[in-house]
Amino acid sequence: MNRNPTLKFLGAAGTVTGSRYLLETDGHRVLVDCGLFQGYKQLRDRNRAVFPVPPETIDTVLLTHAHLDHSGYIPALVRDGFRGKVICTPATAELCSLLLPDSGHLQEEEARYAKRMGFSKHLNPEPLYTLEDAEASLRHIATRDFDTEFEVGRGIRARFLHAGHLLGAAQISVDIAGTHVHFSGDLGRAQDPLMRPPVPLHEADILVCESTYGNRKHPRIDAEAELAPVIRRVAKRGGVIVIPAFAVGRAQGLLLHIARLEQRGDIPAVPVFLNSPMAIDATDIYHRFHDEHHVSAEECRAMYSIATLVRSVEESKALNLRRGPMIIVSASGMLTGGRVLHHIQAFGSDARNAILLSGFQAGGTRGAALAAGADHLRMFGQDVPIRAEVVQLESFSGHADADEIIEWMRNARRAPAMTYLTHGEPDSADTLRGRINRELKWQARVPEHLERIDLEQPA
Repeated sequence: MNRNPTLKFLGAAGTVTGSRYLLETDGHRVLVDCGLFQGYKQLRDRNRAVFPVPPETIDTVLLTHAHLDHSGYIPALVRDGFRGKVICTPATAELCSLLLPDSGHLQEEEARYAKRMGFSKHLNPEPLYTLEDAEASLRHIATRDFDTEFEVGRGIRARFLHAGHLLGAAQISVDIAGTHVHFSGDLGRAQDPLMRPPVPLHEADILVCESTYGNRKHPRIDAEAELAPVIRRVAKRGGVIVIPAFAVGRAQGLLLHIARLEQRGDIPAVPVFLNSPMAIDATDIYHRFHDEHHVSAEECRAMYSIATLVRSVEESKALNLRRGPMIIVSASGMLTGGRVLHHIQAFGSDARNAILLSGFQAGGTRGAALAAGADHLRMFGQDVPIRAEVVQLESFSGHADADEIIEWMRNARRAPAMTYLTHGEPDSADTLRGRINRELKWQARVPEHLERIDLEQPA
C-alpha cells in the first residue's frame, strides 16, 4: 500500500452508477460508497468481476446513502472477505436494513425465474449475492450522527453533513494525512417538497462531486401541476397509470403529491396501490425521522393512508387482473427489475394506460429506452410491446441540477486544488466541468475508471 495519501476511482467515473472511491494512506484503506453498477451490460458485468482490491484489505466503508448504486455491493464485499465496519447515518442504516435484503431476495428470485423460464444464457444462473449474504452484511453497519467528527483510522477523520436527496443522505468530509477531501454524495434540491436542502460546501482541498444533471436545468414546474393533468386524462379514459419509482424517496414524494391533489379535489379519487414492501416500510421510517424532512406528521399520515399497501406476491399478481382507472406505484425506478416489470408486461400494451417515469433514467436501462421512445421492452426473455402513453415527469428529480450544483460550490471559502466530477454520464460530467472552469475559475476534470491520484499532487 502507498504511504502517501491517494484516491482511486473504482466506480462512478464516466457513468452514473457504481459509486466506489478508495482512499489509501500509511497502510490504511477506506472505501467511500460501495455501490452496484446499473444500466449497460458492460457496466453491469463489473459487478461480477473480482473487486479491484482484496476486500479483506479494506479497513472501513463510509456510506453516503442507501440507494443501491451507492450501497448495493456491500453484501458481496462482506461475503468475499471484508471484516470492517460500514459507517453511515442512523437513517441510512435503517434504510439499508430494507434495501440490501430486498436486493438479495430479488436477485435470487430473478435467477430462479430465469432458470425456470429458460431465458438466461447460463445453464444455472446465479444471483450476485443472496438474501443470507445481505442479512449477514447488516451486522457490519455502525452509525454516526450528522455534524460529528469521528476517527476512521490512524490519520483519518470523517464527518457526515446533510446532503438532502434522501433520508439519511450525507456529504462526507474526510481529513486524510492532512488533506481535506470532500465527497458530495448525491446532492438534493435547494427547493424540495420532501427533503431539506443540502448543507453548502464549506471548503476542501480535493472535491469529488456528483454530476448526474450536470448538463441540464430542472424546469421550474410545480410537481402537482405537472402530475394532475396526466392523472385526470388517463382516469377519464379508464386507464391504469403505472409509476416506476425508487422505493426509498421517490415513492414517498409521489404519494405525498397524490394525497394533496386528491384532498384539494384536483384529481378524481381513483384507487392507488403502493406495490413495494420495501417502500411501505421506508414510508414508516420517514415518520420517525421528521427532523430530516419538512413534511408535517399529518401529511405523513395522509401520504401513508392514500394508498392500498400491497405486500404479498399474490396481491401483486391480482393487481394485473384489475381494470382501471387506478394508479400503481412500484419499484424499481429505472425498470431494472422488481414487481413493476410485471405491471409493465400486463398494462404496457394498452393505449388507454400510461407509464410515468418519475426520475433520472440511466443509460442502458429499460427506463432510458422508454424515455427515448422505445415501442417495446425486452423483459423475461421476450419483447413486450409498449402502446401505453409514456410521460417523463420533469419535476420529481431528487438530484440538484447544474445551476444548483454551481450555487452549492459557490459558497466555498476557497477553490479546491482539484474538483473531480463523477456519477454522471460523459456529456453531463464534461458539461459541468466546463461550467466550473468558466464560471468559478476552478480546476476540474472527469476521472478515468480505476484512475489513482496522489492527493498531495492532484493535478
